[in-house]
Amino acid sequence: MNVCVIGTGYVGLVTGVCFSSLGHNVVCVDHDLNKINSLRNGVVPIYEPGLKELMTKSTKAKKLVFTNDLEEGMNEATILLIAVGTPANKDGSANLTYIKQVALEIGQYIKPGMTIVTKSTVPVGTNKKIKQWVSFSSGHQQFSIASCPEFLREGNAIKDTLEMERAVFGVEDAQAELALRALHKPIRPTIVVTTIETAETAKYAANAFLATKISFINEVANVCENVGADVEALAQVMGLDHRIGTSFLQAGVGYGGSCFPKDTQAFIRIAEEANYSLQIVPAVERVNHEQRYRLLTKLKKCYHTLAGKRIAILGLAFKPHTDDMRAAPALDIIQTLLNEQSSAIAYDPIASEQAKRLLPDVILASSWQEAVRKADAVLILTDWNEFKTIDLEELKVLMRDSVVIDGRNVFNPEEMKQRGFYYDSIGRTQVDGRASKQKARPPSFTVQTGTH
Repeated sequence: MNVCVIGTGYVGLVTGVCFSSLGHNVVCVDHDLNKINSLRNGVVPIYEPGLKELMTKSTKAKKLVFTNDLEEGMNEATILLIAVGTPANKDGSANLTYIKQVALEIGQYIKPGMTIVTKSTVPVGTNKKIKQWVSFSSGHQQFSIASCPEFLREGNAIKDTLEMERAVFGVEDAQAELALRALHKPIRPTIVVTTIETAETAKYAANAFLATKISFINEVANVCENVGADVEALAQVMGLDHRIGTSFLQAGVGYGGSCFPKDTQAFIRIAEEANYSLQIVPAVERVNHEQRYRLLTKLKKCYHTLAGKRIAILGLAFKPHTDDMRAAPALDIIQTLLNEQSSAIAYDPIASEQAKRLLPDVILASSWQEAVRKADAVLILTDWNEFKTIDLEELKVLMRDSVVIDGRNVFNPEEMKQRGFYYDSIGRTQVDGRASKQKARPPSFTVQTGTH
């Protein structure tokens, strides 16, 4: 198929690259000429494992091209995929400014028989608006409209596209369904054909449910700390029930990123506009917000004041295998540390470039060793594999005080105690091995004399 993808953000670029790798002829369009020139030169603006290699392969095969000219991009296309941003307004609702701009511009160049598919996450009713905007701008040309939400996980987006488990086709006519089936034919996912309104709601409902699992296990973890239970073992027990499953049952400092925070807020607003007040989703948001500050409460147990303390932050991205720091727990935690007159030095294997822009007052280290050197405490905020293999003896030698607050349960509490650390994690028993380690001495021997 000849495909035009409008928008080269995370969703648009991954979608365009993956579908071109399947043999479709894809043109990716973006009004940002600097971005287009960078993409033409092989520069990928986001970190996603495997994306650069796949993009290079498709461009060399002439299956993927980039342009800032929408008319050029639409010239031979039979299907258009809208993948522009829908940032949150101040009230949490989705901002449709870019969607409207694109729809009006599409109308100028649309040809009879084209299918317009929305990949962007949009509120219920948006596709009807898109149809009105395109129709008005085109002089009432004949075209089809559809909603096909993406379910990508950052860090796994290539696999989630090329091996997608399900595809949701929200359509209003056979033409749109046939176009979407042809687009997805090389992948062969389970296909659900439904109404546009159902498809629009599906992404919000799915993300709200996954966010609920995260906040739920974090609440369970907080109870575990008070009763002496272990949330890791408990989550395993829960996850073995196939009705629950193990996914998203990892206790920690809460979720972040571009989807869950934005989509839960937008879902609340969608419900309000439909005259229904959600009860669970606002609670999920509240738990998630409070969870990140529990790490600071744990840290304050160790020190009368955080003023003047040197705190090392390991991990800035909201999760591993991405450089995305949008709504990352690290942002709120670091800002609070700075407000309390601590000095923060941070290290992330991938997200340092993002951090330079978002955290100008924070020292960025080039290695975990540099970050922890002479640190009073270490906070672990992202469970990168690199951190799971840290040499604990080296860590202890480099630090000023052996305090580790682990927001991702990277280490084993008993081992940390044996190594002489004060160690507090999420949903597990806090341990302090500093005193016993300091008191430990080589065994002494005494010679007793006496008569036999």
